[in-house]
Parts: sequence; structure tokens; C-alpha cells
Amino acid sequence: MSTSPLLIDEASISRVWAKAILHVLAHPGKTIAPLVVSIRGFGQNQIPEDATFRAAVDATLEAASEQSPHTVANTIFPQSIWRLARGNRQRLYELYIQSFPRFQALAKRQNRRGLYFERLIRWRPGDGSINQLEWIIAQYRGRPGVRRSALQACLFDPDRDHIPDAQLGFPCLQQISFVPEGDALVMNAFYAKQSLFQKAYGNYLGLCRLGVFMAGEMGLRLERVNVTVGVAELEMLSKSHPVMKELQQAAQIVCNPAAAA
Repeated sequence: MSTSPLLIDEASISRVWAKAILHVLAHPGKTIAPLVVSIRGFGQNQIPEDATFRAAVDATLEAASEQSPHTVANTIFPQSIWRLARGNRQRLYELYIQSFPRFQALAKRQNRRGLYFERLIRWRPGDGSINQLEWIIAQYRGRPGVRRSALQACLFDPDRDHIPDAQLGFPCLQQISFVPEGDALVMNAFYAKQSLFQKAYGNYLGLCRLGVFMAGEMGLRLERVNVTVGVAELEMLSKSHPVMKELQQAAQIVCNPAAAA
């Protein structure tokens, strides 16, 4: 395993993920450690994706009996509930907390320890729970020149998550910070470990949706989303699995469309 960082900087979620997959397929082993991806190209707070490649990703994950990127992304930011809230973030929080028991019941094993968005808006449930996103928005909008180190949210909780289980699928996302730069917002996220095939595309999508939401509520435009992964691993499937061959072809096309023409 190489310990030299791999940096992928692209104006598309699709090309960022495709390049990471192609890197693993072209090198020995199944791990990138560390992996740093930087996603830009948001325009007017629009998420940059290649629709054709996204359809190929959805089909590949379905063929492998894995969750879709949309499902994974919803654990970080529930886009459908945000649409129901019609731009009212207080309503978003209310609807999500009301729906949270149902979300857990839909996937009891995966969601038994919680979901990322729940931890962001209800840190340590109870009378003293904290809505970290609302606190960040209020601090930024209410205190001109607020220190940048204040605008960060935690996902990993040592009290709950330092347990000796051999496998612990949640939380891999540890921390998110929000950095205003003039009229722009840069978001940074850190993963201790990330499943490159099963979860990474959905992780990037969810983080970008969260970034768009936060930028809008802070009165900013989303400039860039940076994701640092301590260990990104192509888990479960072998490189020679039939679905990987199809995915490789789609990734090569989205990364170099001129060569495919």
C-alpha cells in the first residue's frame, strides 16, 4: 500500500469518483491511502454530475445489490425532505426528526447506530441535544467576522463510538468544517475510512448537497467541497468482477470523452 497521497481535483462528482476507481484498477492492491478529492464547478449552487455516468453507476451498484448513491447521500443530507420543507430549514429539521425512527427501521442493521444528518442536527439526543448546523448558520449570520474554527461539526463521538467491535460501519465520516471566503463557501470533510465502491459516490453526493444547503442558508455560493480519506478501499468486489469491467469502461469515457467519440 502506497502512503503517498492521491489528489483528484475535478469540476464533477462523476469524474472525481471515476478517477479514483480507475486509479485502484490500474495499480496493485485495492487501497488508496490517503485519498484527497476536491470537487468544484457548482455554478449557481448546482451540483455537477454527468447524467450518463451516474446512470451507469446506479446500474452497477444495483447489479451488485448495493445501495444507490441517492440512498447513501440521504444519510448525509435528506434532499427529498428538504424539498418537502420548501426552503424552510426549521421545517426540514422537524420533518427529519419525525421521520428518523422510520429511517432506522428501513435498514435496521445499517442504521442502528444513527445517521449522519441526525447527528448534525441532534448531537447527543436528549434535553441538551445540539443542532450543529443551525448553530453554525446562526454564528455566521449573527456575528460578522466570527472565527473560522467555530464553523465545524462533529460526527464521531468517542463516548458512543470508541467500542471494540471488529467491524463498525458508522460513523466513517468524522468531521466537517465550513470556511467562508468572501462571498463563497468551501466545505471540508474527513473520513477515517471509506468504501470506495459501495459508498464513496453517494458520500460525495451527500456532502455536496449539504454544502449547497449550507451555502444557501449562509447567503453564500458553494465554491468547493474537499474530502480527505485516511483509507479508501475497494471492498467486497474483486477487480475482475463482471460489474467492475462495465464500470471501468464507463469511467474511462467520462474521464476522457474525446477518446470515446
